Amino acid sequence: MEKRVWHAFYDEGIPATFPFVERTLPEALDRAAANRGDATALYFINRRMTYRELKDQVDRLATALARLGVVKGTRVAIQLPNLPQTVIAYYAALAAGAEVVMTNPLYVAREIEYQWFDSNCEVAILADFIWEHRVKPIREQLPVKHYIIASIPEYLGFPLNLLAPLKLKRMKPPSWARVRPGPGVHLFKKLVDSTPPDPPKVPVGLDDTAVLQYTGGTTGVSKGAVLTHRNLSVNVQSVVAWLHLSEQSDEVVLAALPFFHVFGMTSSMNFPIWAACTMVLLPNPRDIPAVLQAVTKRRITLFMGVPAMFAAINNFPGIEQVDISCVKSCFSGSAPLPVDVLQKFEALTGARIVEGFGLTETSPVTHGNPMRTVRKVGSIGIPFIETDSKIVDLETGTRDLPPGEDGELVIKGPQVMREYWNNPGETANVLRDGWLFTGDIARMDADGYFYIVGRKKDMIIVSG
Repeated sequence: MEKRVWHAFYDEGIPATFPFVERTLPEALDRAAANRGDATALYFINRRMTYRELKDQVDRLATALARLGVVKGTRVAIQLPNLPQTVIAYYAALAAGAEVVMTNPLYVAREIEYQWFDSNCEVAILADFIWEHRVKPIREQLPVKHYIIASIPEYLGFPLNLLAPLKLKRMKPPSWARVRPGPGVHLFKKLVDSTPPDPPKVPVGLDDTAVLQYTGGTTGVSKGAVLTHRNLSVNVQSVVAWLHLSEQSDEVVLAALPFFHVFGMTSSMNFPIWAACTMVLLPNPRDIPAVLQAVTKRRITLFMGVPAMFAAINNFPGIEQVDISCVKSCFSGSAPLPVDVLQKFEALTGARIVEGFGLTETSPVTHGNPMRTVRKVGSIGIPFIETDSKIVDLETGTRDLPPGEDGELVIKGPQVMREYWNNPGETANVLRDGWLFTGDIARMDADGYFYIVGRKKDMIIVSG
């Protein structure tokens, strides 16, 4: 791309133009399993899974999905917290050529019905307690043909795999339910274990759809951002480069950000697999004692978080006596990070926190403060590799504004979605000549650092 003022502030070794590798996410898992098969792919409480084991589980489920009729373009919903099954289901569905629909585990029946009908999901992979209490009662109203039911205890090690159901079913609300298989209802672990790892070879291209990621977007109307394999691949490669990591890293990544959210999907699941490093899965990011236990026990080195998590750790009773100095780098997104929160967390860990910015429509990361050069606290940083950005006037969106003036933030880059699913009117409203109109009011300073200052309130709502 053309030279931009912010390129002068890129860390040494990060180019303005990047040689993105032509590799899909399933191919990244294949590579990690081939090169680092015995390395730890994930920890889940008392369970460790290597990359070789993860690949085997993915291959088995991909085979099972094909036997259930999943072909290229089939939409598969995944409604799970951060569990080993979430990772397995996501990569198996993509390898089978399916298009993944990540569904918030907190969605009520009305939201589930809308999303799965809008996307025409044919297979749903969900937790037992979600099935029992929210989906089973509306099963006849949904387009789904096959349900694959996962249970939190089934991927725990002994003896927690036996003890966990007793605790989980007493929680409010319950997080475990006994499910009996039947027509169209399959148990996740039994299905995987009974299927050989022999998935069909499905030609998946970088420009094929990978994920329909639902968002309120710029208007608040729920719609699916169509993210391609290329969108997700280049974005995760940009994160790896921005953090100065190789494709075979020994980082240990806190995977507490929800995978059903695009920030968690990219930064806490796809990124570790691309870099062949370790993710430490936590189903509940609000459980700060569990977060701290994971940090200290697994020696987390890379902390992906949101401001509320950093603040909660800072305010945890006795935090000064907890050794979290293993954390070396942190990435914060989704909301502005208060200066006092940043300073205290950095004092506790010795780590450096960089703030960034992204949108569901951009896979998600578009801007970030550099890891080593100038960090401007309060800014969202500078545009990522091969990402262009500018500020345009609020009235027409056709006039570029100079540094210091407030206007609408617009973005162009290889991570920008293809379209909104089945919504050409809204697509045309936000995608114009390759530029994504974000609806965020921002300003750029003379160095090319961007600052979010508000939200545009007069966005035109166009139904497709």
